[in-house]
Amino acid sequence: MAEFVTLEVSDGIGTIRLDRPPMNALNRQVQEEIRDAAREATVRDDVKAVIVYGGEKVFAAGADIKEMADLSYVQMSKIIDDLQSALGAVADIPKPTVAALTGYALGGGLELALGADRRIAGDNVKVGTPEVLLGIIPGGGGTQRLARLVGPSKAKDIVFTGRFVGADEAKSIGLVDEVVAPDAVYDAARTWASQFTKGAGRALAAAKAAIDQGLDTDLDTGLKIEQHVFAGLFATEDRTIGMKSFIENGPGKAEFLGK
Repeated sequence: MAEFVTLEVSDGIGTIRLDRPPMNALNRQVQEEIRDAAREATVRDDVKAVIVYGGEKVFAAGADIKEMADLSYVQMSKIIDDLQSALGAVADIPKPTVAALTGYALGGGLELALGADRRIAGDNVKVGTPEVLLGIIPGGGGTQRLARLVGPSKAKDIVFTGRFVGADEAKSIGLVDEVVAPDAVYDAARTWASQFTKGAGRALAAAKAAIDQGLDTDLDTGLKIEQHVFAGLFATEDRTIGMKSFIENGPGKAEFLGK
């Protein structure tokens, strides 16, 4: 039984809930529990979309610095792969994912949120990568995912300065996608996620794979990836159901099985 991270499922939506007061510091135990929750969300058929949520007060204020302070180079070199893969575990979920951000999403907290397909923030949220102020850099995927999301110049400004970015600026540069009242963050995330609970799960997974994998390569290779996953959908039951429903009833009325 996980101590700090749970997967709560209702109405087809799985919520990966962080609960390590007061700031949801991401120590190694929390990191491994995030990985476990992400794996569970991946394999459960009753989970169609996923929310990552830290509660009403804070998303996650970063790694547990007390745990890291005395580590040597040799020690960190042995665990950095685990740290990076744990904070990136949400990115590996082949279903629509959204991070619901409240309070602070800093350092490892922001890196966790960057792995989601969408980020919804309260209007009082502060996000950032303050690692440079500790003499280090983001090590959980932040230098890579942030630059891909907002571009290298803006990413360098955020990483180099370690400054906190407010919700309005974060939205203006594409770091978050939607800003709402602080007490409406989770409901807004559920509204977005609920669009997919009756969707064609295989097609959603294929779309996510094509986009994510294509961004990591050149256009020609990305187009080949698209060809491969597109053709593969013709082996699914949902493709048959969707096309038959379209021909007989018009668009948007198919009842998919996720197979």
